Amino acid sequence: MSDRVASVRHRRLAAAVVGSVLLLALSGCSVDEVSNQISIPDPVTDSGDRIFHLWQGTWIALWVIGLFTWALMLGAAWFYRRRSEDYVPKQTRYNVPIEVLYTVTPMIVIMVFAWFTIRDGQIITEVKNDQTQTVNVVGYQWNWAFNYTDEDVYEVGSPSDLPTLYLPVGEKVQFVLTSPDVIHSFWIPDFLMKLDVVPGRANRFEVTPTVEGRYAGKCAELCGTYHSQMLFWVEVVSPEVFDEKMEELRLAGQTGELETDRPNTDAQNQGNTRIGDDS
Repeated sequence: MSDRVASVRHRRLAAAVVGSVLLLALSGCSVDEVSNQISIPDPVTDSGDRIFHLWQGTWIALWVIGLFTWALMLGAAWFYRRRSEDYVPKQTRYNVPIEVLYTVTPMIVIMVFAWFTIRDGQIITEVKNDQTQTVNVVGYQWNWAFNYTDEDVYEVGSPSDLPTLYLPVGEKVQFVLTSPDVIHSFWIPDFLMKLDVVPGRANRFEVTPTVEGRYAGKCAELCGTYHSQMLFWVEVVSPEVFDEKMEELRLAGQTGELETDRPNTDAQNQGNTRIGDDS
């Protein structure tokens, strides 16, 4: 009987391994692509290192907890396995050490996770109001608008191009997030930071980009039919190039600010036309 059970287990394990390999192959993803999906980008902002270390520490702790849990499960299965047909293990109504272990240990783990998360969250989201630039990010169905408050210009993209957010490298930027309709989420994966855009309130955070480059941005909150197309680009450039881009917006007539409670009709139509063309 035991040989038959062992054979069934081996077949199930083999089937699970083969199924995993087939799933990876049929998905069309290479090993490198899968690795990129589950890894974290290199930090490109002043707060990125802290976020990265929090993520890293969390994963290490989770692996330790997971291995410890699996060791308990497998150890219990081995040490208390049925040794013969007539064997009955000792029956107990309770075990105080084990009950203390599975009650106190999770509480300690949760408190440790909470302490580091709250500590780093407060530091990352602290607003000191000593920024060089202020950008009002307006998220609306289904586009983004960027009001450069200090430059008195705005960017909203075009029917054929995604909106681009320009940021000067090495200068602190304060983002003021507003929405006229539903909840969105302002997310730049390479910044390792996202924050909800909530109607009726202005969420703020500050960040200093440290690496020049082009980064993808998106909405991370399901917000309606065309949520998946609510994309934008982020260009981190030198201060000189940033000034040139601001001047280009002035020459294009994109001066002043889009209303934060309701983007103007032209901006709304641009977003809708672009989405319609893409679909």
